[in-house]
Amino acid sequence: MKLLTATKTTQGYRRNDFDWCVEGELVHIGVVCARDENDPDGGCGCGRAFAGLNSHRATTTAMIRDVAGFTDEDYVEALRSSLEQQGFDAANAEHEAALLRALVRDWPVGAIVERRLDEIVVRQVAQP
Repeated sequence: MKLLTATKTTQGYRRNDFDWCVEGELVHIGVVCARDENDPDGGCGCGRAFAGLNSHRATTTAMIRDVAGFTDEDYVEALRSSLEQQGFDAANAEHEAALLRALVRDWPVGAIVERRLDEIVVRQVAQP
């Protein structure tokens, strides 16, 4: 299954890149605070970041990886568990998983993506 994962690859492309996630951990598109809601380069950084499901940290770069043996049910559970651990409502975990699967469906494995508020774009395609 193709999934969004944290990566250090292409860190430094933008001067305000950061990576506090664990390399390869699953990430999702987290909420954006009021400070960054109109500016992905705002002071918080959440408007340009992906959120790690395990570390609960953030990164500005994510890689599409093929995670062998991972099922749709596994993905929903990973999202649900992460959201609950952070005190968020996990009722939409299944819907979020479907949206994230659709997001990466047409990108190749090895694509490195960045976030600019609601826009997710490919920075580079690396060898997986």
